[in-house]
Amino acid sequence: QVQLVESGGGFVQAVCSLKLSCAASGRAFSNYAMGWFRQAPGNEREFVAFINWSGRSTAYVDSVKGRFTISRDNAKNTVYPHMDSLKPEDTAVYYCAARSGSPVALQLGLYDYWGQGTQVTVSS
Repeated sequence: QVQLVESGGGFVQAVCSLKLSCAASGRAFSNYAMGWFRQAPGNEREFVAFINWSGRSTAYVDSVKGRFTISRDNAKNTVYPHMDSLKPEDTAVYYCAARSGSPVALQLGLYDYWGQGTQVTVSS
């Protein structure tokens, strides 16, 4: 079992930055690739970013490329999505998820463990 806890969400103005965190406990964190997803009201949960176990492979949805950066610190069992130039359309509940295996994974169903989510609200 892996337990994931997101933090760092909040209310920010457009163009501002925000750094979320996802702390993991349980089985060896470095064995898992991590994904970030988000869900806005009335929308389905969508993929945002991916990072493999070593941090050397990342992937992003087109809408956040150049604005979001995902990193991880395996010594601290934590993954960090850093979000710059935030837009009102980034408003959503952000979830981190963990999966075994290294290949890039964009689909929700490929992830084994999920956090409870953290709300990010961006005002215009």
